[in-house]
Amino acid sequence: MTTVRIFFEKRGESAYISLLDLQRVFHRLLKISGLPVWYTQGFNPHIYLSFSCPLSLGQESICESCEVKTEQETVDGAAWQAALQPLMPRGMKITAVAPAVQKVGMIASAAYTVTMPVGSAAAIEAYNTAEKAEVTKKTKRGHKTLDLKEHLPHIDYTVQGDTLEFSITLPCGSGEALNLNPALLMDVLREKGAAPIWQCQVLRTHLYTQDGTDFS
Repeated sequence: MTTVRIFFEKRGESAYISLLDLQRVFHRLLKISGLPVWYTQGFNPHIYLSFSCPLSLGQESICESCEVKTEQETVDGAAWQAALQPLMPRGMKITAVAPAVQKVGMIASAAYTVTMPVGSAAAIEAYNTAEKAEVTKKTKRGHKTLDLKEHLPHIDYTVQGDTLEFSITLPCGSGEALNLNPALLMDVLREKGAAPIWQCQVLRTHLYTQDGTDFS
């Protein structure tokens, strides 16, 4: 049995496809493609499918991936990509297909590029000068208060015309490991006068493992 990892981009309007709907989309397109994916056993067989660190609704990414299994020992990534891409929804693009190298549990952090109206600069400066930036994160055990400044002490941004842009890296673990959604930061900035989320773009650019390498 081989675990196959399908890497894809999720941009534009596809950012508003929820995880549940995304699962349905992949189940459907994998069935239509005729690729030799493995089905679970039992009364109601279905395609084994697992997504790596799913995005929040409205966020975009160029480094998404999901896993399927196949009984093939050798996987022709180019053939899989050619079979899947014509079936993908608008805004989603298959970038690579290959046997999984690293386990999802090895993911430790994620990098994002955030674009906002230039009028949000004052909110970023207010964040940078604040001693703390406390947020409440919902967990399986309830709610937990965290200080974002411990993980993101300063935001360096650049201005291009009527927009500004900055890059951040936040913990993105699974299970009991810490996972900080950039939406928490956006909420803090909005409280300080930044533009509403619908005027901003959050793009995930990388997933990193514990040793700092790209997830593959």
